[in-house]
Amino acid sequence: MRRRLLAVAGIVAWLTLAGSMANVEAYEYQQAYGQAGMDMEGRPRAIAPPRELVAYYGRYAPGTIIISTEERRLYYVLPGNQAIRYGVGVGRPGFEWSGTRYVAMKREWPSWTPPSQMLRRRPDLPRFMPGGPSNPLGARAMYLGGTLYRIHGSNEPETIGQAVSSGCIRMTNDDVVDLYDRVRVGTRVVVLR
Repeated sequence: MRRRLLAVAGIVAWLTLAGSMANVEAYEYQQAYGQAGMDMEGRPRAIAPPRELVAYYGRYAPGTIIISTEERRLYYVLPGNQAIRYGVGVGRPGFEWSGTRYVAMKREWPSWTPPSQMLRRRPDLPRFMPGGPSNPLGARAMYLGGTLYRIHGSNEPETIGQAVSSGCIRMTNDDVVDLYDRVRVGTRVVVLR
């Protein structure tokens, strides 16, 4: 029975790695040749940095989320000196921040109520948006305690790898679902500049 479980776990890990490698190859091709394909209107389409399993020898314990705003990457630390590295979008100039927080709440297909500070800057925004594919918070959101910020999905995947948000950490919907399923309320989040 144990052998069978190990074999199944190995197959799942291999399939995950194979899918990640395809994303890595597409991303590397885009970086080398400047092509990411075209969207339905003939404009170049950006490819978000791929999710990867990487070596990790840092000081943070397994289960910690580390966000490097300079790198525009999020690391979820795993046991065995490994981490999953995701591409993220971060705060634009003037909206950068750093510190240690925790995941205070999690929501699937969250609704969005722009904070009053954002509405003062952008009075054109709706006062409320129900959850769903057109919602800017995307498929999942993890709310960071003591802040207005979240780690959330995005309906604008071309912004991943960019500094364009009002301080939230954006991920592709596929990546945020993957992270959401790994993270518990109370997870430590370290944001580095």
